[in-house]
Amino acid sequence: MLNRFFKLDANGTTISRELQAGLTTFAAMAYILAVNPAILADAGMDRGALVTVTALTAAVSTVLMALLTNYPIALAPGMGINAFFAYTICLGAGVPWQQALGMVFINGIVFLALSLTGIRQRIVAAIPYPMKLAITCGIGLFIAFIGLKNGGVVVASPATLVTHGNFTSGSAALCLAGIALTAILVARRVPGAIVIGIAAITVAGLFVSNGKGGFITELPDRFFSVPVSPEPVFLKLEFTFLSSLPAFMKALPLILTLLLVDMFDNIGTLIGVCKRAGFLDRNGNLPNAGRALVADSTAAILSSLFGTSTVVSYIESASGVEAGGRTGLTTLTTAALMLAALCFTPLILAVPAAATAPALVIVGIFMLQSITEIKMDDFATAAPVALTVLAIPLTFSIAEGIGLGLIATAILALATGRGRSLTALGYGIAAVFFLEFFHIFPFSG
Repeated sequence: MLNRFFKLDANGTTISRELQAGLTTFAAMAYILAVNPAILADAGMDRGALVTVTALTAAVSTVLMALLTNYPIALAPGMGINAFFAYTICLGAGVPWQQALGMVFINGIVFLALSLTGIRQRIVAAIPYPMKLAITCGIGLFIAFIGLKNGGVVVASPATLVTHGNFTSGSAALCLAGIALTAILVARRVPGAIVIGIAAITVAGLFVSNGKGGFITELPDRFFSVPVSPEPVFLKLEFTFLSSLPAFMKALPLILTLLLVDMFDNIGTLIGVCKRAGFLDRNGNLPNAGRALVADSTAAILSSLFGTSTVVSYIESASGVEAGGRTGLTTLTTAALMLAALCFTPLILAVPAAATAPALVIVGIFMLQSITEIKMDDFATAAPVALTVLAIPLTFSIAEGIGLGLIATAILALATGRGRSLTALGYGIAAVFFLEFFHIFPFSG
């Protein structure tokens, strides 16, 4: 039955491989169960309820994506968007979190309308194929950098922006060991290499000092917990900002920013993960893109109802793809583990950053390999690609990386007599980014 429903044979996979891939994806993105509540709690929301809501929204949205598309793409509250929600909308603009959830709801409705009318799908198709590859590579560098940072291998430096960390510290040493171990296992084609690496470093962390009188991996006082009620944030969204024109005009730039970031972060993730999974056709287009876009736009609506910032497609899904995941059975496994995490959260959170960081680095390397498919000897192609690949990790924004690349693509296409190489919609998207970057039309409030 599973084989027929998920078309396992047609996708060259098996039940055991899909289950293993789902576990890998979960292990790579489980950090969101701790990080999202910590960020949103700064906006005044109940942290305990947010742990439950984070797991529930991730599970429900992921199941929706699996059933609609049969793609191995998991969803959860997005990093970056949650910081914008808490620190820009709530703390910066003084908007109560209940009204901020209302803005997320409006954003989701617009998002869904664009998806149902096919406009979002045309936006995806308007991005040139070399740019799609560049997005994949840029995201690869992005998540690899996050992995190195989380593992203490690179640290901030006022002189050089970043520098290497203290390799003799327990965290950095374990992270480097995890990268080496996982790389060897991958090179030798060992099944489940990433999961094995995470497990091995977690166990090793029980015996390595964290320099603060404890160990890198610290076992919790208890392994089980009763899920906290989501009631403090569930269905608490408000729409007071729609009651008057001045209030709406204040909210409009914030809603547009949510829409802009949500749209292009999702597009970037879909392209990046699906390219690595081999789902893109010869022209770089994604079959079932419409269904995928409807799934993540519906997830955005659900997130506001449950009581969290926008749910998006997760780039960590690439780790499950590298582990062999090719169908929705992978992400159904991830969803099930998210629900199980409601009872096992103390044990899951015991997995240290030093153990998950190597997985991000290895996946980043996989994604960077797509650079070999880009014709870099053509400067009109190479310049936008390079800007995109560099901007995504350096600005910590997939959306801004895409914007810079598309602006460069449009300028070079017009200046070199290749105007027809980019569609009218492509030029329109580039123009929107140009206006936003230079605050000619202030999306960013």
